[in-house]
Amino acid sequence: MSIDVRRITDTETPAWIRTLDTGFLRATPLTEDTLAARRALLEGARVSGAFEAGKCVATFRSFPQQLTAVGGATVPADAVSSVAVAPTHRRRGLLTRLMTEDLAAAKDRGDVVATLVAAEYRIYGRYGFGPATWTTEWTIDVTRAGLDPRWSGPEDGGRIDLVDAEEVRKLGPDLHERLRLAQPGAVSRTDRWWEVNTGDLRPYGDSWTEPFYAVHRSADGEVEGLVSYETNDNWTDGKQPLNTASVNWLISTTPAAERALWRFLCSIDWIARVKTGYRAPDDLLPLLLPDPRAASVTTQADWLWLRVLDVVAALEARTYDATGAVVLEIVDRAGLAGGRFLLDAAPDGASCTPTTRDADLTLDVADLAALWLGDESVARLAALGRVREERAGAARGADALLRTSGRPWCPDLF
Repeated sequence: MSIDVRRITDTETPAWIRTLDTGFLRATPLTEDTLAARRALLEGARVSGAFEAGKCVATFRSFPQQLTAVGGATVPADAVSSVAVAPTHRRRGLLTRLMTEDLAAAKDRGDVVATLVAAEYRIYGRYGFGPATWTTEWTIDVTRAGLDPRWSGPEDGGRIDLVDAEEVRKLGPDLHERLRLAQPGAVSRTDRWWEVNTGDLRPYGDSWTEPFYAVHRSADGEVEGLVSYETNDNWTDGKQPLNTASVNWLISTTPAAERALWRFLCSIDWIARVKTGYRAPDDLLPLLLPDPRAASVTTQADWLWLRVLDVVAALEARTYDATGAVVLEIVDRAGLAGGRFLLDAAPDGASCTPTTRDADLTLDVADLAALWLGDESVARLAALGRVREERAGAARGADALLRTSGRPWCPDLF
């Protein structure tokens, strides 16, 4: 039978959700309440599916997003999510059809990049995506960390207070926006994000567990940090506490707030371990601990993937700490962003223009995505055979332009 790829209708939403959940091995009961919540999450999104004989066999969703580039400018992004193919319809090119149509439409709209968080590593490179940020999770053994057990709050006049979900929904959006505009790799959050992550909207039914929330305020009362965390109840037979505080998310706009929130979590009575959740690889942890070895890495993985749709706009949007020029030959099998470009960059601005000059470097558009936020090394990609030096020394020169002192980070899963 032929398979039709198209936007879904409202009446097809329940079938689309069931196919998505099947693909992600979820068995969420689709009650009237959960269906209403799931519909709310789809508002404003571009929701597509593949249909065979009227039955949904693949799902795809994209939505508008803002992504922060190096230096703090934001670019419009096509955020891709909810990608699933029914196990009965794999290897039929359905994802390729859905992705090709979505990226072409994003290019026409003027989106500079497309973004996603990849469930599987090997899928998205063939569509021009590359891993642009990474994430790390630590587990802190509080008993070994060497922290002062008498700590009772920030020493700089700031304070930490427990708050409820309603207050988080009031304080969180502005705090996150301030963080996002200062953090390369961060993406915009919708009001729905705050509703879901504080339990006001429950798309997965009764699986919600109410967490604790703590806010950090500076000495002058400004909100500089928020954390959401959960705890378990675990004791030894000898009545010694072995409880764990698991961080759902922690955001801050100052190093002082970040340090204070981690110190707070490690000071809670009966907490023997802290699981940090997904953090930037160069997070202040574990070096803020007197004994950094008390924090062991439990996850180290790729996170935000990018697909460059407009090379000129992308390279001109970010800032550069050095001065120099490089000619890049970008190979794009999809024909969306390929060509030869001269990047002429300096701390006071940059220009990127199509050129006929000889290329200094030749690379795939997926590798440009890995380099754009400053995390990856051109020289390392050249050593891997993924970037070809057309001029000796060009890789090191490009690294001087593109790499950044701090690593990009995306706090969000979408």
